[in-house]
Amino acid sequence: MTPFLAELIGTASMILLGGGVVANVVLKDTKGNSSGWMVITTAWAMAVFVGVTIAGPHSGAHLNWAVTIANLALGKLDLATSLSYMAAQLIGAMTGAFLVWLIYKDHFSQTEDAGAKQAVFCTAPAIRNLPINLVSEIVGTFVLIFTILHFTDASLGGEETTPIGLGSIGAIPVAFLVWVIGLSLGGTTGYAINPARDLGPRIMHAILPIRNKASFDMAYAWVPIVGPILGALIACTLYLALY
Repeated sequence: MTPFLAELIGTASMILLGGGVVANVVLKDTKGNSSGWMVITTAWAMAVFVGVTIAGPHSGAHLNWAVTIANLALGKLDLATSLSYMAAQLIGAMTGAFLVWLIYKDHFSQTEDAGAKQAVFCTAPAIRNLPINLVSEIVGTFVLIFTILHFTDASLGGEETTPIGLGSIGAIPVAFLVWVIGLSLGGTTGYAINPARDLGPRIMHAILPIRNKASFDMAYAWVPIVGPILGALIACTLYLALY
């Protein structure tokens, strides 16, 4: 499997399962309706585990623009490779979101709450305060990248490290890391901590034939893009300064 395809399939799998659990919890008449935040954060962590397991041996399992940008900033990837990874992640996120919509199509039709339907695809703030929302995404992504740098020796799944994939330890700490970020820091914005994870499904939400849906929300959509990128760059800067 090529790195591009690994990133695409890994990201699609992550979004399929991560978006799927949100659909199961918030959409009307599902088996898991109203099962709560613990279910969402746990399944999202396991969704990351699945994506990392699939992509890890082939690409290092970035699955996240913030991770790829950190690799670029650290000189671990060239610009062309970084852009190809980011394209794969965006396409993968859109693919996963489409599959969630297809599987839960009947439940989207039954659900009147436009915000709940949008939540299946992308994040939104619990309280809209853009400066604080931006800080939330910066801090959450900082924790993600700064921690990953420590257990991958600053190469984020690069060739110098043990491959992150099935049978290696790598996917397990990543899953636990995403889980604790969601439980501890996710209550403000829904913890995108990944621009591709938010933007790709947000685009699909805009173009899919969903009745009574919310807007693209351009006034907020930049926050889960800019915040994670800044968080990744700050994490790299501090790591290099300390080590």
